[in-house]
Amino acid sequence: MNMKKRYQVLLVLSLLSMITFLDRVALSSASSNIMDELHISTVQWGWILGMFTIAYAAFEVPTGWLGDKFGGKKILIRVVIWWSLFTILTGFANGFMMLIVVRFLFGMGEAGAYPNTSIVLSKWFPSFERGRAQAVIWGASRLGAALTPFIVLPIQTYFSWRMSFYVLGAVGIIWTLFWVFWHKEDPTESKNINPAELKYILDNRDLPIKDKAEKTSLASGFKSSNLWFLLGMYVCYAIGAYFFQSWFHTYLQKGRNIPKETLIWASSVPYLLAAIGCFTGGWLSDKACLKWGKKWGRRIVPMVGLFVSGICIISAALVVDNLTAIIALGLGMAFMDVTAPVAWAVAMDMGGDKSGTISGSMNSAGLTGAYFSTVFFGYMANQYGYYLPVLWIGIIVLFGAFVWLKIDATQKIVFKATS
Repeated sequence: MNMKKRYQVLLVLSLLSMITFLDRVALSSASSNIMDELHISTVQWGWILGMFTIAYAAFEVPTGWLGDKFGGKKILIRVVIWWSLFTILTGFANGFMMLIVVRFLFGMGEAGAYPNTSIVLSKWFPSFERGRAQAVIWGASRLGAALTPFIVLPIQTYFSWRMSFYVLGAVGIIWTLFWVFWHKEDPTESKNINPAELKYILDNRDLPIKDKAEKTSLASGFKSSNLWFLLGMYVCYAIGAYFFQSWFHTYLQKGRNIPKETLIWASSVPYLLAAIGCFTGGWLSDKACLKWGKKWGRRIVPMVGLFVSGICIISAALVVDNLTAIIALGLGMAFMDVTAPVAWAVAMDMGGDKSGTISGSMNSAGLTGAYFSTVFFGYMANQYGYYLPVLWIGIIVLFGAFVWLKIDATQKIVFKATS
């Protein structure tokens, strides 16, 4: 294979990112059949969706920290095997309580997937290629989500909703077996990397040399206001993103009465547009860094993205025509996901050799906000209909655009040494 080794690593991680969202969005795609067969109410469904999110949030930082300590390769093995097994167990669910437990354990298992992906990228990619690398990872996740209805709905039609979870879980286990034997933690350990590429990576990845004897205080890094603004911005982003991952399919089906034959493309188009947003956001941000410096290069692109996204989602909540709403939501998701790769690149920039901890903290904050939003959405939809919670989400996303003005990617988070 003539492809450079770091791009091979990126390709394999992109496949994992697709699998991650295939597994994650599968529950939403199967929502109507599951709710009908297991007699689950709208409020109960909100709790089921939220249970994944809160478990994912709770274990992001510990799993990111483990990756910083033991390496991204080892932790990703544990992460993917765990969530694949509980994807399979989702297909055995017999009621509300079992789904609550299984989805909590699924979220616990999947926590740390993206922080540990960031750890791998921080070791294999120069700092000025991280926006593009994260763009490929997040673009792949959206392609995975876009493919989900085309995979899950036909399997449901010809077999059952349960079979779709058995198939998706098996795919994750196959990926893990390949990763175990193929990947090396650090490019210096790879026997088939070109020496020129290895030198290029080592000279430009901007990682401090670790003193293995030195212990640092995790809490000391959280005294940085820069980090707290990053966390706050990601809360706004995640509330918008998790609407699409959790309630979007149900919103189309039950809130806008979209017929089943239209649901496949209506559910997929926003994710295809989001993939374009991811690819574009990371590429534009890396280009902007070269032109304006890292501070504004990492700031201006996602700021514009969240602003336009918020306007589109608010518009979709207010229009009556279904086609117009779907187009507005698709554009809203595309512009929203301009932010995703840039935010993760910023976490890598600010985190250095603590990339797993910082990116895990960022995602954990976002997931916590998304959890409460996901559960609250169910109550609001049940009480007022679907337009009001969608309007509320658009306003929050719009607010997130202005938080970017306080985030500086050039300021590394300092973790003080303990005595």
